[in-house]
Amino acid sequence: MHKRKLRDLEVSAIGYGCMGLSQGYGSVPERSEAISLIRKAYDIGCTFFDTAERYAMGSNEELVGEALKPIRDKVVIATKFMFEKSNEVNSNEKLLQQIRGHVEASLKRLGTDHIDLYYQHRVNKDIPVEEIAYCMGELIKEGKILGWGQSQSTEDEIRRAHAVTPLTAIQSEFSIMERMFEKDVIPTCEELGIGFVPFSPLANGFLSGKIQADTQYVGVDARRVITRFNKENILANQPLLDLLTRFAELKEATPAQISLGWMLHKKDFIAPIPGSRKLERTQENLRAADIELTDDEFNQIEKELAKIVIHGNRTDADLAKLRDLK
Repeated sequence: MHKRKLRDLEVSAIGYGCMGLSQGYGSVPERSEAISLIRKAYDIGCTFFDTAERYAMGSNEELVGEALKPIRDKVVIATKFMFEKSNEVNSNEKLLQQIRGHVEASLKRLGTDHIDLYYQHRVNKDIPVEEIAYCMGELIKEGKILGWGQSQSTEDEIRRAHAVTPLTAIQSEFSIMERMFEKDVIPTCEELGIGFVPFSPLANGFLSGKIQADTQYVGVDARRVITRFNKENILANQPLLDLLTRFAELKEATPAQISLGWMLHKKDFIAPIPGSRKLERTQENLRAADIELTDDEFNQIEKELAKIVIHGNRTDADLAKLRDLK
């Protein structure tokens, strides 16, 4: 597995997003199977594993911690904290106290003495990013975290936070279907030496090319509310899948691997974290690191993408609707 640098943190070029092992896409694997998947991902070469305190009410952190315990010193663990409300946070000391509480809880669930990469899951608009950055700096001094990041943040939020405590990475949605951060955030990361970690790099599985227009999703499955999975959008996005399939045949790869290969070719500080609940998909995703597009092939893909209109997306507002569905 090729390696990449997120600022000073070395990770495998492709990581593993572990959320789906506990929630998000319908039924989840048995715990023993999930632990086996994480360990087999490491055997393939993955050293970068992502979780969050919010995933399955903390149980995903517990799962990841148990799975990685035998190889803790050989992997990078990223997790996230989030403030639902920021009431009563009126000083840096109180803010640090609250964040330290989140850190200590995550450390306990993960069964480790430090977190390699600690993200603010979403930026609170009523807490200055400079204050969060100060707290992250204190936690780094204490050795509780090695580096920190933001998720779905703006260029302005990145610059202001980075000026206080340098950011290690930004984790935001990015894929061949969702490129909104190419204009300002990714160039800012390049300028400041910050890593960029795309979540949903395969557009929640859409870019696998295996999604059928008539597939029905039930229960707590994010695809019920993500609009790119509406039947009309699945059909309308066929030109994109045709493009990926054409290059997959050329490179003896899969559409998913071409999607990840395109992303890896774009910038050397990008390290995507696709998730999977099946061993064959995990193997497919991680082995995309070996799919090397030539500059000409990459430029051909970019040229064709410029002609294609993408239908549907994924938003936090839409995901919130899942709570009200039965």
